[in-house]
Amino acid sequence: MKFFIDTANLDQIREAQDLGVLDGVTTNPSLMAKEGITGDENVRNHYLEICTICDGGDVSAEVISTDFEGMVREGEALAALHPNIVVKIPMIKDGVKALRYFSDKGIKTNCTLVFSPGQALLAAKAGATYVSPFVGRLDDISADGIQLIQQIRVIYDNYGYETEILAASVRHTMHVIQCAEIGADVITAPLEAITGLLKHPLTDSGLEKFLADHRKSQQMHA
Repeated sequence: MKFFIDTANLDQIREAQDLGVLDGVTTNPSLMAKEGITGDENVRNHYLEICTICDGGDVSAEVISTDFEGMVREGEALAALHPNIVVKIPMIKDGVKALRYFSDKGIKTNCTLVFSPGQALLAAKAGATYVSPFVGRLDDISADGIQLIQQIRVIYDNYGYETEILAASVRHTMHVIQCAEIGADVITAPLEAITGLLKHPLTDSGLEKFLADHRKSQQMHA
């Protein structure tokens, strides 16, 4: 399973890259705004910096337009920035048309804001590179986000779709584990959900005992 980090914060991207497990980055206008990145030129430069840090990994860059022509115009400009840019397209009617357009042009896409198996099926039919079902946002309304990932996995496996399931809106470590168990191709998560996988009290207590025993051994031979 690939690990993407869901942020526009360069320090967090560097930390994930330094850990040695980062496969890509996802961003959106909200994450850009959170980092104070505004204006088309600043946003473009920020994407280029992310691509430089996440060397070789896919970087999802989202269009703002909601009409086909606007999405095509924005998406082509984004894709021209760097070979690793993936054009992020919303799951709407014109978005599906744009997915097909970019697929035919050989431009990678990430279909975002997916909340149903039917939407995921349309995205795959239109040739999306990635489809992003939002696990956490479904959980927020008492729906089962993990079950959606499972349904999409079955559908894609039934028909051999190559679209990768990118589990988005991942909030915590259990989401990561559950997505791995049911075969999500990718998760995108905040840094703390990724580094949270490191933690276990028995690891901490075990290491503490090993080090204490080592200190005793050194003292005995001093």
